[in-house]
Amino acid sequence: MTKALKTIDIVAIVPARGGSKRLPRKNVLPLAGKPLIQWTLDAAKESGAIDLIVVTSDDEEVLAIAEQNQVMAIRRPDYLSTDTATSVDAVIHALDALEAQNIVAKRVMLLQPTSPLRRAEDIRKAVKRMDDCGAASVISVCEMDHSPLWSNTLPEDGRMDDFIRPEVKEKRSQDLPLYYRLNGSIYLIATNMFRQNKSFFVTPCNSVVMEKGLSQDIDDKNDFLLAEFMLSSIVF
Repeated sequence: MTKALKTIDIVAIVPARGGSKRLPRKNVLPLAGKPLIQWTLDAAKESGAIDLIVVTSDDEEVLAIAEQNQVMAIRRPDYLSTDTATSVDAVIHALDALEAQNIVAKRVMLLQPTSPLRRAEDIRKAVKRMDDCGAASVISVCEMDHSPLWSNTLPEDGRMDDFIRPEVKEKRSQDLPLYYRLNGSIYLIATNMFRQNKSFFVTPCNSVVMEKGLSQDIDDKNDFLLAEFMLSSIVF
């Protein structure tokens, strides 16, 4: 007998491979008392906005943490566990694995474990933004620390004669327009659009703005130490 198809609204996929050159085994390193990946799993569960949480990894310890959290664990093949493998490829593999189990999600959310300061509230805001504005995708951003209008490339001789445009040169920082950057924390998209475009950037695309202080991305040891300080801080 063919198993009945189960359709859910949102699946959250947490990609956490075992290898990392800049910070070895970062996804399982203890951060403020629990593994790095645990912060993302806790926020996803607490949000109440996700129907199914999936961890995709090639690492036994990561998969064991997923099972301890009673979320779905999908073993990622070696060819998707290299430095050149993309998050898009990992998500497609996870979606295919779900469909093989007759589970289809209308929307897919990518939650990278390297964003441990992301809150359940941020996840709920992303879903609400998509529901309210009817966007095909919603991506998290944060305000930039410094305006890109104050930046430029440098020639080989290091001269800065034309480094800043004349109309910007005499302006105060508070008079410059606000710029935002991707913070890598939340990507939400309609599954059919994701499969069709193999990208989280599809139109109409909208944003959910997160606090700068919550947008720490763990790439190296310094990032890790800063996140640990913030998570252990009374202020946070």
